Amino acid sequence: MQKFLGDKMNVEEYIKNRLRKEKLHFTLIDPDSETAKDTKKLSLLKEINTDAILIGGSTQVRGEELDDIIKSIKKITTAPIIIFPGGVGGISRYADAIFFMSLLNSRNPYFITKAQALGAFQVKSSGLETLPMGYLIVSPGETAGFIGEADLLPRNKPKIAAAYALAAQYMGMKFVYLEAGSGASEPVPLEMIKYVKKAVDIPVIVGGGIKEKEKAEEISRIADILVTGTIAEENFDKLKEIVNAVKGIR
Repeated sequence: MQKFLGDKMNVEEYIKNRLRKEKLHFTLIDPDSETAKDTKKLSLLKEINTDAILIGGSTQVRGEELDDIIKSIKKITTAPIIIFPGGVGGISRYADAIFFMSLLNSRNPYFITKAQALGAFQVKSSGLETLPMGYLIVSPGETAGFIGEADLLPRNKPKIAAAYALAAQYMGMKFVYLEAGSGASEPVPLEMIKYVKKAVDIPVIVGGGIKEKEKAEEISRIADILVTGTIAEENFDKLKEIVNAVKGIR
């Protein structure tokens, strides 16, 4: 596996270089979870061929506590650590980058532009590399949809998702993320991923509800990057199976 070279390569270059060769897998860790605070569980990350670690999903952990969690993960893996912000306070200068994301299908302007404005100077002072991303929440949406006051994208209307994704590209965003919600009963529909992938020229990330290696394999044939979170907290063996499915390892 190509290592992330820190100051010799920025995170966006690392991701795009890897995508030229293979599909990618990111592991999402909630800093408020037991996994994030259990060094034995975290040590299992080095056995998993994940391409990046996303830190986010919680608004409770911030400041020195968040810094310490990221430092602990950095001791275990050479994969880049990317902040997946759950709020304006979830920023740490010890990460390698941050998804500077806009929840484009929120009904509340706060999640589209205001939170980003409130956090902008903090991001600048942290020195983090910014990865602009259009974030789209698909039904059922789960907690992310509820908190983000999302006008959930209907699962049977893939062209609506594609229109939002193309708008994200035209607004200059470097990535688009289709989110079914952590713990969703079903992931984003394959037909929707296909429509979005055909519509845009930027990497398509898919997460939420991906619990089995068979489904991960199907999605990774279309999407560029697959994200799993809940499974990392429940079953590392299954997480390893999912990563191998994304990589085409039997």
